[in-house]
Amino acid sequence: MSDAHKSDLLLVVVTLLAAISWMFSKEAVLMMPPLMFMAARFLIAGGVLALIALPALRRLDADQVKRSMGVGLVFGIAMSCWILGLFHGDSMGEGAFLTSLGVVIVPIIARVVFGESQPLSTWLAIPIAVAGLALLSLENGFRPDPGQLYFVVAAFIFALYFTLNTRAANQRTVTNKRGDTIEKRKVPALPLTALALLTVGLVTLVESAISEPWAPTLNNPPPILMVWVLASAIVGTAGRFLLQTYAQSLSVHSHGVVILVLEPVWVALFAAAWFGETMSALQLAGCGLIFMALLVNRWGALSRAIKGFLKPAKTA
Repeated sequence: MSDAHKSDLLLVVVTLLAAISWMFSKEAVLMMPPLMFMAARFLIAGGVLALIALPALRRLDADQVKRSMGVGLVFGIAMSCWILGLFHGDSMGEGAFLTSLGVVIVPIIARVVFGESQPLSTWLAIPIAVAGLALLSLENGFRPDPGQLYFVVAAFIFALYFTLNTRAANQRTVTNKRGDTIEKRKVPALPLTALALLTVGLVTLVESAISEPWAPTLNNPPPILMVWVLASAIVGTAGRFLLQTYAQSLSVHSHGVVILVLEPVWVALFAAAWFGETMSALQLAGCGLIFMALLVNRWGALSRAIKGFLKPAKTA
């Protein structure tokens, strides 16, 4: 099996773990402050991976550590917005589709910030996504609720995080301002993920210490709360993001994230089964347009994947 196919299969598993993690997180924030939960979740996950990655961490140079923590800083801000969206939002399914806009924004970030050329499908997807956002906002008379706004902001920052993570996980040659060629060593998936997750934990810990009360949770925590925190940390964070970073390390191009469009579909299905969530006709239409935007945005990669799948069948 080629590295590209391995990456696709691993990212399918990532979308399932991500969707399950939404359920764990929602259960946890019903019992504790959201940023406090994120700090606990990511510090536990990052600590577990750091112990496993200790030999690899010692081999990193200063530039690799700096880039890994930079990825984690951006990721921490994105996750802070995401968890506040989950805390304030009424629909996890809707929130998942809004957050998935990050997939549409990835190539835009890659173009504007890093100068990577992008296909026409990227620009065609944007107005479709905007139309989907408009339909979701119609539910409140064009007054988006706080949860929706947090999810949209998170989507933009996730796009930057994903681009930075892909670049850190792959070997690159860059030219500095003096015209010198510099080789940027790839950061192996395990130490990169460990450092990024620990940085997220520290960012959210500081945010929580400034803005949230800890005493009610620490004085009398419900026993089931630890289950949700540990499940989120081990399954939904350490396992998921290590697998995602490794999958990204197998593909150097931003369009390798095409398979991540499945995540909001899984979340909507799990939310309906787990919490009994339903959506109005306008919400369904808005989510449908956002999903269409994801497909249009990744049409080139999708068409190649379909052709690659059908070719062996025709040969047989």
